[in-house]
Amino acid sequence: MTTFGYEQSLGYDRRATRLLTGLYRRIATDIDAITTDSATVLDLGTGPGKLLSHVATRRPDLRLHGIDLSPHMIEIARRTLAGQPIDLAVADVAELPHPHASIDFAVSSLSMHEWPDLPAAVTELRRVLRPGGGAAIFDFRFTRTREIRRALSTAFGSVDTETVRLPWHPVAVITCYRVTA
Repeated sequence: MTTFGYEQSLGYDRRATRLLTGLYRRIATDIDAITTDSATVLDLGTGPGKLLSHVATRRPDLRLHGIDLSPHMIEIARRTLAGQPIDLAVADVAELPHPHASIDFAVSSLSMHEWPDLPAAVTELRRVLRPGGGAAIFDFRFTRTREIRRALSTAFGSVDTETVRLPWHPVAVITCYRVTA
């Protein structure tokens, strides 16, 4: 199980602000287009809460939740999202603190490669998604690709993928895995 210490979390927050804002905007745009009014959205591995901040700005009607394994990341996310009605919790993606079939859409940005028990995490994701609910998992292209595809297809059947290029990087280094419950 990987968790960031306080200094690592602060460093990640600075890097995420500088390097990943374009990706967060892109994902927020996708969530805006995909979700229905007042949908419940869960950010898996929310880190410093940057993505949820972008989503909340675009779609204040959504019920937003974020989990992260690191209590330090959740502390930073609480500061980032202060005053916004977003539920944050320290939790493992393999043991989500949400009832069965309670999430309309789940998203993860660059955390799946850190999930130690990928099959358990994907099974848990499937458990919390409502029938017809979806997930978009963005992660580095060359990490655990076969294992990710196997776990997702076992739990969801069909897996759609899209290669994503960060605006500042000359090569597409991210894959988005999309599934529907």
